Amino acid sequence: MRRMQAVQVTKAGGPLEVVERDVPEPPAGHVRIKVQACGICHSDAFTKEGQWPGLQLPRVPGHEIAGVVDKVGDGVEEWQVGQRVGVGWHGGHCGHCENCRHGDFVLCKTAQVPGISYDGGYADYMVAPRETLARIPDDLSDVDAAPLLCAGITTFNALRNSGARAGDVVAVLGIGGLGHLGVQFARRMGYVTVAIARGQDKAPLAKELGAHHYIDSQSQNVAETLQALGGARVILATATSGKAMSAAIGGLGPNGKLVFVGVSQEPVEVPIAQFISQRNSVQGWPSGTAADSQETLAFSALSGVKPMIEEYPLSRAPEAYDRMISGKARFRVVLIPGQ
Repeated sequence: MRRMQAVQVTKAGGPLEVVERDVPEPPAGHVRIKVQACGICHSDAFTKEGQWPGLQLPRVPGHEIAGVVDKVGDGVEEWQVGQRVGVGWHGGHCGHCENCRHGDFVLCKTAQVPGISYDGGYADYMVAPRETLARIPDDLSDVDAAPLLCAGITTFNALRNSGARAGDVVAVLGIGGLGHLGVQFARRMGYVTVAIARGQDKAPLAKELGAHHYIDSQSQNVAETLQALGGARVILATATSGKAMSAAIGGLGPNGKLVFVGVSQEPVEVPIAQFISQRNSVQGWPSGTAADSQETLAFSALSGVKPMIEEYPLSRAPEAYDRMISGKARFRVVLIPGQ
């Protein structure tokens, strides 16, 4: 039996451990992927801290996986060895619950997540269900593709399903792991793109990413400034601050929508009279299916959207995870197996 390097969580809240494991075999309907790159996401904390209901340990985290098909299980005909593929947050669905029967696979009642439901991409090899795979374009590198399979698809999918049209004012609240991609997508989708963050020092980065306007939430009134621009059709809330979201919500224009993709433990205050008179709304948005991932990758390759990343060898995964969780990473951290 061949052996591989993997990084696992053995005890809830315990350290990430670099271990040796047997290379897994793909069962029927699954493929084995040789991992070329795996992004580290803040949601990996669900595994690291043992916070996901029903989580079984030990578990290998990782749901931003870019690699190559290494072996296919019985019954898999649509994927061949050697194809470049990615796997994101959506790691499988039952196909028979009410949401699946309506084609809403992301909201499957028993949806699986790589690195939580089964071993993920912090390893040389991983196994995934056939329906989770997305093709990676030839002109998109593995390290760039990996973060696009979570942070990328989340912001891209939220924006393209927001109802905003080319020429509308779209604001991205927060320029971090999600926001720095959201600004790029918004600009390339043809929106009047507004980046919102704390401090004037982030203005050059916002413009570099493609923002037409920058609002410093420390020195400017966000809602008033957005209204001066005509009011936002969409505010994509990537920040993890409910207070920041509440401060921006007054900047929505007629039929404007606040879309949550960043998770905050703080509540958001909604001005009811404004929402009634302006037909405003709020919406949350999860990631998407493998088809959505594939379209995110294709659009990114076509339009030149790229994540800002820091690379670490798989053997330094504990250090890389700490870098991400501290908030010091700029802006996504990617593990490279074989180094």
